[in-house]
Amino acid sequence: MTLDFIKAIILGVVEGLTEFIPVSSTGHLLLMQQFFGFGDDDFGKSFAVLIQFGAILALLSIYSVRLWQLFTGMFNDPQARRFIVGVIIAFLPAAVIGALAYKVIKEVLFNPWIVCIALIVGGAVLLWVDRLDLKPRYHEATKFTLPMYFIIGLAQCLSMIPGVSRSGSTIVAAMLVGADRRAAAEFSFWLAMPTMAGAFAYDLYKDHGQLSHSNLAIIAVGFVVSFICAWFVVKTFLGYVSRNGFSLFVWWRVIVGVFGLIALTLGL
Repeated sequence: MTLDFIKAIILGVVEGLTEFIPVSSTGHLLLMQQFFGFGDDDFGKSFAVLIQFGAILALLSIYSVRLWQLFTGMFNDPQARRFIVGVIIAFLPAAVIGALAYKVIKEVLFNPWIVCIALIVGGAVLLWVDRLDLKPRYHEATKFTLPMYFIIGLAQCLSMIPGVSRSGSTIVAAMLVGADRRAAAEFSFWLAMPTMAGAFAYDLYKDHGQLSHSNLAIIAVGFVVSFICAWFVVKTFLGYVSRNGFSLFVWWRVIVGVFGLIALTLGL
């Protein structure tokens, strides 16, 4: 039991630290489960889904005031209504494809080899975009055009491949269509709200039979740790990328991917 709590803390830290930065939280959790053995049973797989709720709540708690202003303003503020429509447009492609291809995604793509390769390739793409001499035209996530929201939503579908990264794919797409780093990163937060909530609800529906009261304490530990770590990341990420770009996350991805491939090759 003590070992399970230690694993819960470690996975909670990994989920909280990686969910909202462009390094793929799903990919990291899969690799951690591969090497820690916490994904060998159905509860282990369900646990990885449930602790994401801690990260979701951390994001919602930080954006709670802005969310309230947005939803109350949509009745008399055309800009608020337009942004809500934009988020919905960006959310729909992944929602549709995720629901239709759920089984294939889980059974085929959730593979540690795919994760490691996607981490490295995704890191190269992120570095390339970060070093392009782009001329951003949009500096606020709420001011993107509706076609931009749709393109970003299409790009998010790539993150169904573990290791690609939901935030990474949306940030890259947003920057390529005219957003600056901060606006691109912030829209990845906004899009994460419906995307993560929907994925969490769907996975919970699929795996609820694996939960039991005996596992609640372990889930609670992972949930709290995930919440705390994610809260810290959300509060600091936008300022960091505005000043420093994405190089840190590029090398993070490459190092994890390379060491993962080495470990898999050696049969660890």
